[in-house]
Amino acid sequence: MTYSIKNILVTGGAGYIGSHVCHLLIDKGYNVTCIDNLITGNKDLLPEKVKLEVFDISEKEKVSNLIKSNKFDIVMHFAGLIRVDESVQQPERYNDFNYVKAKNFLETCFENNLKRVVFSSTAAVYGNPKNIKVTEEDPTNPLNPYALSKLKLENFIKDSSKQYNTKYIILRYFNVAGADEKMRTGLISKVSTHLIKILSEVAVGKKNQLIINGDDYDTPDGSPIRDYIHVSDLADIHLIVSEYLISGGKSDIFNCGYGRGSSVKEVVSIANKILNKEINFKIGPRRIGDSKMIVSNVDKFMIKFNWKPKFKDLKKILISAIEWEKIKKK
Repeated sequence: MTYSIKNILVTGGAGYIGSHVCHLLIDKGYNVTCIDNLITGNKDLLPEKVKLEVFDISEKEKVSNLIKSNKFDIVMHFAGLIRVDESVQQPERYNDFNYVKAKNFLETCFENNLKRVVFSSTAAVYGNPKNIKVTEEDPTNPLNPYALSKLKLENFIKDSSKQYNTKYIILRYFNVAGADEKMRTGLISKVSTHLIKILSEVAVGKKNQLIINGDDYDTPDGSPIRDYIHVSDLADIHLIVSEYLISGGKSDIFNCGYGRGSSVKEVVSIANKILNKEINFKIGPRRIGDSKMIVSNVDKFMIKFNWKPKFKDLKKILISAIEWEKIKKK
């Protein structure tokens, strides 16, 4: 089947995941316009062919004018704040950026007849799941303000779909890591909180030590267990669901992971083998709002789209992340 996506609006496209999606869309020949206030984004990560609009998604008049002067087929909403630790310290700011501003932005889209949306959500909405592998139907129980802000926007998107006659796909990301194969884009962060990012910084000498936040969890080796997905596979998922929505697909929610859990200590062990040296680490206190184990059941997406990931290998993820760190300046 062939699809005819022509014009795509992306918020937060100068960020880590958004920039990977922008590169894939440009590679596939689509027209991409990106709104990004560049608070956390970096315009150097964007392909040259992307039309970058530097303003905040809450600026209603600018958003309206942009939509009116372009015939967008779909909006992909990535813009937002993502640090769990920061959200615990600044819950109101996270609610404002991730829920209030985003809700107002999407209402502006819907009012201007841009009625298909792909939303970048998080597996953190599940909290500490009761099942070993969490499905999309499992109950949500956010443990931190970041996860709560994402769930509130999910609920708005679902609740408002009848009112505005909109179609949506909500993607709940598990732990996203790695970098573009061509090294065009990767994770840039002034304050690193992602395990694989920090580990890569230690691997190339930018940091002296990795701190493992807690080794007293109820897991086989005491460290938290996560489901890691390569960012390029996640970008592919965005393309697939966008094509699906534009071709008349129904609204839905999908987990984005590999369905395989790895503990923090396991990730360090694999990195040690890749590097042929020991990563320097110490055990620190648990972080507030962290869940002990969260692994995806991805049957729903895999079966519906007959999807096979290209990078389902923690070693591949780590190698690409370390290579990216080598080419980026301190």
